[in-house]
Amino acid sequence: MTDTFSAQEWLTIPDLVDLLGISQSKVRQLLDDKALLAVRRDGKLAVPAIFLKDGAPISELRGTIFVLADDGFTDEQSMDWLLGVDESLSVSPIEALRAGRKAEVRRVAQALA
Repeated sequence: MTDTFSAQEWLTIPDLVDLLGISQSKVRQLLDDKALLAVRRDGKLAVPAIFLKDGAPISELRGTIFVLADDGFTDEQSMDWLLGVDESLSVSPIEALRAGRKAEVRRVAQALA
């Protein structure tokens, strides 16, 4: 895990249940459907708070996670790339997604293969 991980606010499954107002099984379905990406931190699955916007998962995240998986990235590698600053984007990919730069982020992600 990199320094970019420690700089984030992390939400556990119970945190997401409270924040999103949905059941634990619905949170797990979001993870299974790749609408959210989680990694283990201190033995518990956790999602960076930055992956949520206006009380919901960022819609552009799901397709980007699939592009990274298609490139052969593990969940941990995908998380590292999404949270780290990418030189060609000048910001972290997740910040670019939050700013509406989905096409640009996915182009960069596809070029990683």
